[in-house]
Amino acid sequence: MTGDSAASASGQNGARAGRPVDRKTMTSRWGRLWEGGLLQGGVQGSPVLRLVMRWVRRPLLPVMRLWRRNIQLKVVVTTLLMSLGVVLLLGFVVIGQVRNGLLDAKVKASQSQATGGFAVAKQKADEAAAGTDGDAATVDGRPSQNVIEWMSNLVSSLSSGGQGAFDVVTLPAGDDSGGGRGPRASGGVDPTKSVPDELRARIDSSTAAAQEYTRILYKDDGKESQPALVIGKQVNDPNGDPYQLYYLFPLTQEEKSLSLVKGTLATAGLFVVVLLGAIAWLVVRQVVTPVRMAAGIAERLSAGRLQERMKVTGEDDIARLGEAFNKMAQSLQLKIQQLEDLSRMQRRFVSDVSHELRTPLTTVRMAADVIHDARADFDPITARSAELLADQLDRFETLLADLLEISRFDAGAAALEAEAIDLREVVRRVVSGAEPLAERKGTTIRVVGDLQPVVAEADARRVERVLRNLVVNAVEHGEGRDVVVKLASAGGAVAVAVRDYGVGLKPGEATRVFSRFWRADPARARTTGGTGLGLSIALEDARLHGGWLQAWGEPGGGSQFRLTLPRTADEPLRGSPIPLEPKDSRRNRGLDEAGIPRGGGEKAATVPMQSTGEHKTPSRAPLGPRTAGVAATADPTALPGNGARVVPRPATGGPRQDDTPAVEAAASRRDTRSQDADKQGEAFRGR
Repeated sequence: MTGDSAASASGQNGARAGRPVDRKTMTSRWGRLWEGGLLQGGVQGSPVLRLVMRWVRRPLLPVMRLWRRNIQLKVVVTTLLMSLGVVLLLGFVVIGQVRNGLLDAKVKASQSQATGGFAVAKQKADEAAAGTDGDAATVDGRPSQNVIEWMSNLVSSLSSGGQGAFDVVTLPAGDDSGGGRGPRASGGVDPTKSVPDELRARIDSSTAAAQEYTRILYKDDGKESQPALVIGKQVNDPNGDPYQLYYLFPLTQEEKSLSLVKGTLATAGLFVVVLLGAIAWLVVRQVVTPVRMAAGIAERLSAGRLQERMKVTGEDDIARLGEAFNKMAQSLQLKIQQLEDLSRMQRRFVSDVSHELRTPLTTVRMAADVIHDARADFDPITARSAELLADQLDRFETLLADLLEISRFDAGAAALEAEAIDLREVVRRVVSGAEPLAERKGTTIRVVGDLQPVVAEADARRVERVLRNLVVNAVEHGEGRDVVVKLASAGGAVAVAVRDYGVGLKPGEATRVFSRFWRADPARARTTGGTGLGLSIALEDARLHGGWLQAWGEPGGGSQFRLTLPRTADEPLRGSPIPLEPKDSRRNRGLDEAGIPRGGGEKAATVPMQSTGEHKTPSRAPLGPRTAGVAATADPTALPGNGARVVPRPATGGPRQDDTPAVEAAASRRDTRSQDADKQGEAFRGR
């Protein structure tokens, strides 16, 4: 058993028995709590520290936002900080020079005064020893009373010449304080506390003068101490015995002078910093104000107010910038107007041509139908010509309908008539309409996820058109393999994905596939009479709903198109309930581009196997429906169609611009004739 477990066990037993818990047990518990709660993961792993950091950072967010967005504030604050640093540096240098000058002058004057005092003390001792000042008899080697009086008179005499400029202190040499040679001082100075012990030791060991900085302490507690310079020397009394003589020079006046210099420098420095900040603010304002004006005008230009211009005053660089900006805005306005006029003319031309072609097309259609119905009486070449004529007329009608729809989107006249619909019904209609083509291709269309209702506010006609394009393209390019249509809903979004296992898409073609008249394989024949505008119209329909239409594919592994719509109209999308890349892709199955496992092993099939004889449905596990309770997450691959075009919504019950009946009729006629036309194509081309 480890120490921690033993301590815990003893703590638990002690708690049950009513005994106090061991201190080691409490320490180990607090250690585990600290390591597991606070230290594990640092700030990220501790909720308490995260809360504290959030509480501290919250009031700083507005300041940080203002700092990031205001260049004038940055320049002014930077100028203030740099000015403050320069002023502080200069202040330290100036104060150091002044302090050194004051102290040097004081030291020189003090040394001169102390040298003279030491000479006077020696002279008085020599005179007293010669008997000029009285008897100097001794008793048993001890100084007589006249020597004690001489010492007191010496201190009074030496200090009287200072007039408060210095004080005199005498101390016995070494530890000898007997015989009346005790400490003496003038001016109420405490001699033992005012003279440092280190200086006394240096004086005892040498006969030369020494000095040191100290603080003068007084016997009167009410009198404040003051800094001072102490200069001392060991001299002899009239009996030839050594004693220590000290001169204490107060530095109060120098301290006051230095404080005055500091205050002056601080006041001048603060004034200079504020003045530099004000100057920087004024200078930067002259530069930033035109830039802000240009930014505001640029924003208004981007919003469509092309008549906005900058106000130009003067002839400096800012004025030249304003003139260049105004010229650029005027040029952009002219170019945009020219492009708008050209685009308007193109849209009008397409619309006029599409409308004007309907009348002759109707006449040609009637004549072609008559000829097509009587083709049995013609020779093979004429009969084949009648069939080709009818087939191309069907495609021409579809192309006209698509051009009209594209012109509505380009003109911004497309309207969304949204209502609550169940996408399962739309999918069933689309699958039923595509079954004849799927049978000819040998393809089976499977629907997954239609057990639960998939309801959304959408335009049923437009959604059906989008899904019809996706399903027909999947059948046409699926090379006879299965096509899976999957439905799902989660959060505030619904999605329909169409998966095929045909030729797939090359890298970079997932976004180009929505371009107008773009084909992945230009040499591939259009067996269903496509116009090249189906996916472009489908993308515009998805954007009109505020949804996404996205594509994924891999060469030889098929492709998947996903339509994602908001559950409620005008609600922004945050994610899709169906992943764009299917689960059976090579990457999700751990295969490389050639279909070989990345980690080694046997090669796996990248597409469902097809028999060479009769078509068989490949056995594949069905995709289960997505759980409705899973929250939708943002899809990073949502590149095409990530925004909705704002269009006016018509009133309920208004007229609908619907070309679907004509397209469906043409598709029905094309389906009934395409099989016979394919059988006779080779013979006709051979002739």
